[in-house]
Amino acid sequence: MSELKGKIDFLVLVSVSNANPNGDPLNGNRPRENYEGYGEISDVCIKRKIRNRWQDMGQKIFVQSDDRADDGFGSLKARADGYAPFKEEINNKKNASREKCIRLACEEWMDVRSFGQVFAFKGVEVSLGIRGPVSIHQAVSVQPVDIISMQITKSVNSEDKKDGKASDTMGTKHRVGFGLYVVKGSVNVQLAEKTGFSQEDAQLLKEALKTLFENDASSARPEGSMEVCRLYWWQHEEKTPAVSSAKVHRSVKIEPRSERPSSFGDYVIHYEDPGCVEPEVYYLV
Repeated sequence: MSELKGKIDFLVLVSVSNANPNGDPLNGNRPRENYEGYGEISDVCIKRKIRNRWQDMGQKIFVQSDDRADDGFGSLKARADGYAPFKEEINNKKNASREKCIRLACEEWMDVRSFGQVFAFKGVEVSLGIRGPVSIHQAVSVQPVDIISMQITKSVNSEDKKDGKASDTMGTKHRVGFGLYVVKGSVNVQLAEKTGFSQEDAQLLKEALKTLFENDASSARPEGSMEVCRLYWWQHEEKTPAVSSAKVHRSVKIEPRSERPSSFGDYVIHYEDPGCVEPEVYYLV
């Protein structure tokens, strides 16, 4: 694998139409929003989808969701123990090497060398934290979102009832009518050198961002309700460019054509050169 050529910045525009992009379990699973009414998608949620796409691409993933586990392991501890060289080193009571443990974990699992990971298990001699080069902000909508709630009922008995049919169970589903969300992120070269994150890994990250919602449909997010509309990808020549990531991300200007946009086409998007390398722009809709 080849070393990362230079720092990477990226920005993704995601449209949400009649879907719940990221429910808040502490608020009745309503779509996340800040105090000003702007919709949010947590960075953890975005990383989960990237991991899922990498799994679909055949990459080894350490933090797998239970419904997608493809290696027969039911926990992170079991997965770590399932990699014999790593288990042997991290349980070495006399001469465990943190550096070797980090190297083995990063070589084995794509998400560890990308996002980092904390390895801290009971009864294990070595606890270690790995800082990953890929950082992702929580996504925020361009404008405040309208959250629509719908009452639903379940008309099938969960258990047999002696006196006949049980009463219908009431529930609530929530969705965002429409929203355009902005995902921002970067890849740090200095940290990539430590974890072994390569130029080939960067290409896999790019492909995952392009297809972020493939194989992700659910009742809350029906097929086609969430869509990656555009991807901006800056591959700098320097490890530490003169232009900050914040300025690079601000170079993409998004302006609504109307007070209540209902589609991606209702926005005007233009790019103002911040004084760095030109981005690769992928028009996906």
